[in-house]
Amino acid sequence: MPARNENEAPGSSRTVLGKRSRSDDNEPPFVLGPTKKLARTDPLVHYGRHFGRTIRMFCGFEALLTSGVNLETAIKAGRITLEDLGEEERKEYEIFHELLQLVPELRERLWSKDSSSDDILYIAAMLAKGSGGARSDDTKSLKSAIIDMITPKGSVLTPALSRNVKTDRGFFHITTGKYLCPTELDWNDEATRSALRSGQITMTGDQWSIFLYEGLKYNPENPWEGFMKSNMIVSAYKHIFTSPSSVDGEPRATRSGNAAIHGMKRVTPGSLAYVATLVRFSLTSSPTFSRTDRVTDNERFYNLVLRALEDPEEEAEVDALLEWWDRKIFPNMMQIGSGSVPKNSAFAQMKARRQRLILGAGGSGVNMAA
Repeated sequence: MPARNENEAPGSSRTVLGKRSRSDDNEPPFVLGPTKKLARTDPLVHYGRHFGRTIRMFCGFEALLTSGVNLETAIKAGRITLEDLGEEERKEYEIFHELLQLVPELRERLWSKDSSSDDILYIAAMLAKGSGGARSDDTKSLKSAIIDMITPKGSVLTPALSRNVKTDRGFFHITTGKYLCPTELDWNDEATRSALRSGQITMTGDQWSIFLYEGLKYNPENPWEGFMKSNMIVSAYKHIFTSPSSVDGEPRATRSGNAAIHGMKRVTPGSLAYVATLVRFSLTSSPTFSRTDRVTDNERFYNLVLRALEDPEEEAEVDALLEWWDRKIFPNMMQIGSGSVPKNSAFAQMKARRQRLILGAGGSGVNMAA
């Protein structure tokens, strides 16, 4: 018996274009076969893309799901409490809950009476496929776009940089090297440039590049000053989350950007660390993105930036930074949420009328429908 195509409905017959099938004796001759349907992508892939961009760039989904289900079950059964969890374990549990909130019906799928370890493996694989696919797409897109971001307006880069080949980037180029230079070093010093190019000085993931800072200026007395506010990171963030055309002004794209597709209304610490990591990689001469690459040290860099942005002791600085970013990326959302509506607007006058009606009723709480 011939094998059935996995995209073909059970019981359906395969037809050859313009020919009859033997089983179609009751059909008129020369009937065109049905239009071939494209394989439907599991929605989990869609949510995996957003999770990787905004919550965790590097994630072992199988371990996260297995641990999360076990902890949730134990907590609900009263065997343990959140206070019993260590710092790392509690953080993983919080990430698991962020995933549950992101993916509709994931909780039902994980705790279904028919659920098995194979289901967890499949869910993890689909989420990982989405996360990795998004990172691959964004890396490819930024590889070219970063050239425009570092080229002075109305000028050209000297020497020129290839958009498709990265071998002449990194510390080998005067401009990319300037942006990549660690904050504790001086790129203008010839000896420093020579040492970085020769490998005598190696940049690790726990050394932050100057491109993270506004105006490429780092204040060792206050490392939060200008941190994550550079024009380059803002441009890259817009490129990935709103649209490439929004980098230079109002978006002209006819398709929704990633933020709109996923209903994103606020900048997250994870999304900032994600963009910073991809910008850093785009500036380097490394041809392939890898979490284990010891030269670019991507995972360590990402984790350290995220650690700073999620540090409870730095909450005041982080809150101010995220508010600054929300104004940059989602200004309309900030206006709606802040309540700063013009007094002569219809909405403001509508609310003023309601207050007058309430006061006229003596504040009795009666519903004034008029």
